[in-house]
Amino acid sequence: MLEKIIRPLTEWYQDNKRILPWRADRNPYYIWVSEIMLQQTRVEAVKPYFKNFISELPTVRELAACPEDRLLKLWEGLGYYNRVRNMQKAAVTIVNEYGGKLPADYEALKKLSGIGSYTAGAVASIAYGIPVPAVDGNVLRVLARVREDDRDISRQAVKGQVEKDLLAVMPKDDPGDFNQALMELGAVICVPGGSPKCGECPLQKLCRAHEAGRELEYPVKAGKKGRRVEARTILLIQDGERIALRRRPDQGLLAGLYEFPNLPGHLNRRETLEWVEEAGLTPLQIQKLDDAKHIFSHVEWHMIGYAVRVASFEGAKSGGLILAETKHAEEEYPVPAAYGAYARYMNLNLGLKEKN
Repeated sequence: MLEKIIRPLTEWYQDNKRILPWRADRNPYYIWVSEIMLQQTRVEAVKPYFKNFISELPTVRELAACPEDRLLKLWEGLGYYNRVRNMQKAAVTIVNEYGGKLPADYEALKKLSGIGSYTAGAVASIAYGIPVPAVDGNVLRVLARVREDDRDISRQAVKGQVEKDLLAVMPKDDPGDFNQALMELGAVICVPGGSPKCGECPLQKLCRAHEAGRELEYPVKAGKKGRRVEARTILLIQDGERIALRRRPDQGLLAGLYEFPNLPGHLNRRETLEWVEEAGLTPLQIQKLDDAKHIFSHVEWHMIGYAVRVASFEGAKSGGLILAETKHAEEEYPVPAAYGAYARYMNLNLGLKEKN
């Protein structure tokens, strides 16, 4: 039945597609950047980041040569920082092996760091007109409802079979529009987390789940495992105009980013002051801050915080501490959004700052 959805879907897309900055032309670099940014991030949140990123790194060559701290700063606020690290690894390969241009080859694209079948399919079909599918969560949801398919879409084998099914019917004439139409339908009509807008759907008459009145029963997806909870104590240490930061390890959660000093567990005031003194600092004042929580994909941080004013950072047992004025920290050091609730106490703005 998949052949029947092509015409009504693409006609609907031509009349209803959103105006997005990466759709202005079919620049493969722009498509790649946008698709990586859009992983686990809303379109409206991505728009200003995309504009800023492309303005500063307009080609693959600039991306490949960008210093890591600057690269992470451009990504600050988007999260999942390994996405942009993998982009840079891929950019280096593209410069060294493909002359700075993304290869017009689906299999070659899949071999690049951080590019799976979905992103490769999006770039190959939209930028180069190669008739290959681009199957993401939106596409899996649409097709599960259209076909009344009760297979678990979280299983890789199911996604692989959907890709094969679509490959067999991919239109040779503008496969990129067909892929974007499927994604667009899932993003704005056949939506997750609520009732789909079936009255506006071009596939309403073809949709088996709609015909049976069972739209909300699809897609089928196995429940996620519970997140691990970690307690942390965040320290905002200041000696006037300067604040203390430190760089996280190069491996693991938030690798290579900058953070406020913090400790495992929930420390009381006395334990916090003891730690500060053991670090070679003389505390003058301590203030309890509001509790905060941040949710990652597999772990939750339950945080408490203290603002600690010290006499001076002279004589401190470094422990990797970096001392920076707030403005300098804001401009130079990528601090993840996990610390956003505490950054505001220091008037430290995280994430994208709009340019004039």
